[in-house]
Amino acid sequence: MYTLYGSRGSGSAAAEMGLHAAGLPYRVVRASRWEADSAQEELRKVNPLLQIPTLVLPDGAVMTESAAILMHLGLDAAPASALLPKDPRSRAQSLRGLVYIPANCYSGITILDYPGRFTTATDEPSLEAIRQGTRAQMHRNWEVFADTFPATPFLAGDAPGALDFLAVVVSKWGGTRQHLQVHRPRFTELLARIQAHPAVAPVYSQHWDS
Repeated sequence: MYTLYGSRGSGSAAAEMGLHAAGLPYRVVRASRWEADSAQEELRKVNPLLQIPTLVLPDGAVMTESAAILMHLGLDAAPASALLPKDPRSRAQSLRGLVYIPANCYSGITILDYPGRFTTATDEPSLEAIRQGTRAQMHRNWEVFADTFPATPFLAGDAPGALDFLAVVVSKWGGTRQHLQVHRPRFTELLARIQAHPAVAPVYSQHWDS
């Protein structure tokens, strides 16, 4: 049994999608830094940083970082699943995409939420300027992603896989969906197909209403 620490509408949704699609037994423990009534102390014991998702493997080992968890599930825990493409060339591109999103898109969310961590300025106009610049760059990075990783018909091939899960979750934040609807409408259609797919919808609906 896997134990996944996470929260509704958070990055843990991608890891949960991976566990669900791979058919692995798991339980979810609601825990996050921002929910005082959640299992914070239980999470702290396995991850002192209180970051989610945190995944405890059946042997007791602890994994963090959404992309790393999805890679582990696709490469080691459930290699026969469709989490990662079987073709080496396609699999290499999926691994590339799984690193691209945290490095170029996910990272921007932290700056949007906590701009004061990245400047010595404390006045609101300066903090807002950081948010606006970060949002513009993050949206540009999503445009590059949409142009670089074609869907055939999904990012992982014939069915949604690890890269699809991470893309559909991280694109929910920072006004990304609204931006892509205007600038990359075909990619927005892909995201809609992913979240409506039978392998994804049961988990997606637990995290978002639409």
